Amino acid sequence: MTFSGAELALGSLSGSLVGFTLGLIGGGGSVLAVPLMVYLVGVANPHVAIGTSAVAVAINAAANLANHARSGNVKWPCALVFAATGVVGAFAGSTLGKTIDGQKLLLLFALVMIVIGLLMLRKRGGEGHLDVKLSRDNLWPLLAFGFGTGTLSGFFGIGGGFLIVPALMFATGMPILYAIGSSLVSVTAFGLTTATNYALSGLVDWALAAIFLVAGIAGGLAGARLAARLSGTRGTLNKVFATMVFAVAAYMIYRSLLAMSGAG
Repeated sequence: MTFSGAELALGSLSGSLVGFTLGLIGGGGSVLAVPLMVYLVGVANPHVAIGTSAVAVAINAAANLANHARSGNVKWPCALVFAATGVVGAFAGSTLGKTIDGQKLLLLFALVMIVIGLLMLRKRGGEGHLDVKLSRDNLWPLLAFGFGTGTLSGFFGIGGGFLIVPALMFATGMPILYAIGSSLVSVTAFGLTTATNYALSGLVDWALAAIFLVAGIAGGLAGARLAARLSGTRGTLNKVFATMVFAVAAYMIYRSLLAMSGAG
């Protein structure tokens, strides 16, 4: 795909905004990728926006996973079991998502954004069992929650970290730091599964994905630097971002309903 100067600028701006948000608050920013691609960059097909977003989500998550793994924050046995059934769910969810009308999918996506915004407003304690291990007690909860979050991740083309982190904590009792690190195994796996499924149907714009990733790296570095300065105001930052998510979701609902009423 050949981009005009304006499309290149808007794609770079969108990617840097997603990366900046991820660097600033550590998660949730990828949920903005699809609406930015559709409403700012002007990607006409919502399915292409979702497939392209999945590529960026997977690569960003893999980079963050490497950092957490070096710090020892990944409980690999639990993370891999969770991801195993999640990949099956992500494939099923992304396959179903491709069959849904684009505008209806955007409407459902907006409703999920509201849920994510609400989850961001919740206070999550850092307590938990430091010596968490895979066991018969947590095996089935990990498999069940993995499949459920994977299905949602694949259906909407989102990383799903804000669903995966509390699911891991509930299933195993691990502290939030380990849950965040371990969740990135699933975010990477789900993103790759969804991206591959969409790519097989020709629903990934590789040029736009590359622009998003390059700009996202720069935005992420800037966001991380600012986060270090504002470390004492993380709760406030989450509230500001959640409010922005609600506003974008409301706009998406308006546009989707308007488009569907016009089509009808």
